[in-house]
Amino acid sequence: MSEKTDHNLLNGIDLPQDLRKLKPEQLAQVSHELRQYIIEVLSKNPGHFGSSLGSVELTVALHYAFNTPYDRIVWDVGHQAYGHKILTGRRDQFHTLRQFGGISGFPNPAESDYDAFVAGHASNSISAALGMAVASQLKGEDRKVVAVIGDGSMTGGLAFEGLNNVSSQPNDLLIILNDNNMAIDKPVGGLSQSLVNLTTSKTYNTIRYKLYLFFKKHGLIKESGKGFILRFNNSLKALLTKQHNAFEGFNVRYFGPVDGHNVTELVKILQDIKQMRGPKLLHILTKKGKGFEPAENDAIIWHAPGKFNPETGERIVTKKLDEPQLYQDVFGHTLVELANENPKIVGITPAMPTGCSMTFLMQEMPDRAFDVGIAEGHAVTFSAGLAKEGLLPFCNIYSSFMQRAYDNLIHDAALQKLDMVLCLDRAGLVGEDGATHHGALDLAYLRCIPNVTIASPLNEIDLRNLMYTASQPNQGVFAIRYPRGKGELDDWQRPFEILPVGKGRKLKDGKDIAVVSIGPIGNIAREAIEKAKLSDVNAAHYDMIYLKPIDKELLHEIGKNYKRVVTVENGTIQGGLGTAVMEFMSENNYSPEVTRTGIPDKFIPHGTIPELYKLCGMDADSIANVLIDML
Repeated sequence: MSEKTDHNLLNGIDLPQDLRKLKPEQLAQVSHELRQYIIEVLSKNPGHFGSSLGSVELTVALHYAFNTPYDRIVWDVGHQAYGHKILTGRRDQFHTLRQFGGISGFPNPAESDYDAFVAGHASNSISAALGMAVASQLKGEDRKVVAVIGDGSMTGGLAFEGLNNVSSQPNDLLIILNDNNMAIDKPVGGLSQSLVNLTTSKTYNTIRYKLYLFFKKHGLIKESGKGFILRFNNSLKALLTKQHNAFEGFNVRYFGPVDGHNVTELVKILQDIKQMRGPKLLHILTKKGKGFEPAENDAIIWHAPGKFNPETGERIVTKKLDEPQLYQDVFGHTLVELANENPKIVGITPAMPTGCSMTFLMQEMPDRAFDVGIAEGHAVTFSAGLAKEGLLPFCNIYSSFMQRAYDNLIHDAALQKLDMVLCLDRAGLVGEDGATHHGALDLAYLRCIPNVTIASPLNEIDLRNLMYTASQPNQGVFAIRYPRGKGELDDWQRPFEILPVGKGRKLKDGKDIAVVSIGPIGNIAREAIEKAKLSDVNAAHYDMIYLKPIDKELLHEIGKNYKRVVTVENGTIQGGLGTAVMEFMSENNYSPEVTRTGIPDKFIPHGTIPELYKLCGMDADSIANVLIDML
């Protein structure tokens, strides 16, 4: 468990140059204090916990060995970087982590020069860092660039695209593979297993260098032959160690694996290899949740555990038994019900079975649920392959992450009119994870794709019924988007009903204004209508359910009977429901005054959902004021 720490050394470190004034033998104590500080703060102000505990020594070693921020550290999976934030001028702000107006939970260049690149999603570090390294070469700068990848990110295709390009460009990039044998859930795939087995050989490195000197002395190689000698040396290593690894197959020189929690040894290694020419990879072994026993024993629960007692390790859970279920749990339980009825149904998720509750199907029917790793594009195309052979995949991807699979959805699924259910969890504003995680764009980016049905439930019952509707034959690509968090009801497990595709419903009559909403934010619109009623505004309320195909019959009714229309959506107003309504009115020669309410055309910061709704004018009071002002 956590222990009280005075933070004597840590309190004297405002920036990395202060860290670099210390002696190497003091770095273990700095690491201890840094870890304890993270535990103390996150116990009260929740955040991503286990990953940053595991990367503490690496963080200290990097800032000690490199001249940051001139030297670049590009973090992959940004929730490894809490220690980085603390050491780079944000120690006194760390308690505001993920709070409205406070510091971000992910690296953000707008927040600090030490944050070299945005890192909300996974697998982008190698590509971005390679671009920086090549740019430094072209500009004649002696800048070191480090990409820190791990926590499951090596399963992402973009990581391999960057890795493939590394050896074809002149660069001195250092890639650090932080191998904690864990993503958020247990990692999957052949690469994850091979990372555990990689070895290195001191004998090899000695022979390699002597052979290099021998060949160079006898004029057998020149600097231009560097690629050849690297391939030869990789073959030599495979011969001596009786092993070969994927990285040397990419002509990237490999070092490791080494203990990622031995900070003095890490510093020595980093100082040794940072001057080496050419691309190289250092493989370190770390433990997610290091230094806090409960997190070491259960990395999934302690990835983002919420509040907890730092002394006992007891999590502070406030959920009551009679509270509504999380939308993700409604999805998970419903999927199991549908799969029991329909043997064609299978589940797919890219590395988030716990987060999206695909775990329920995995437990009940492990042969019909697939975690494909952090690979959203592959998840969609894999689902398309399943659908092509007659199965019905329910592919669950967080809305913001779905952007990475956009071409796969268009080319591999929609173009072929395949039956496939796309369940977009965390749609709309998601809260403290901020701009990189908000699912703001899905309604707009899906709406322009042919052969895609787009729906969003008002509540949990609608979510169940939309999943049931989508499971019927010949539905094509059927996208259902729903938010993070709790639903509205506690009696949601009711018999299934078909929700006719392209049909909405009128929830309330009214004579002054028509409020048109889609999705669970319709419940806030309903509250706003009641508030506006106190100011003598009599508003009708329409729940569209489907954005595409949209209910034209309802829109004709609205166009004929109302001069004022307010649209409400938990998505960008550029291209979403409001845009669809305005297009319909214009195309059919209706001319109501339309006010669109939703996420404005900008990236929204982090904060609680109520704070962000108010910021965007999407809370009940703001919508009520819009209704009142229109009259």
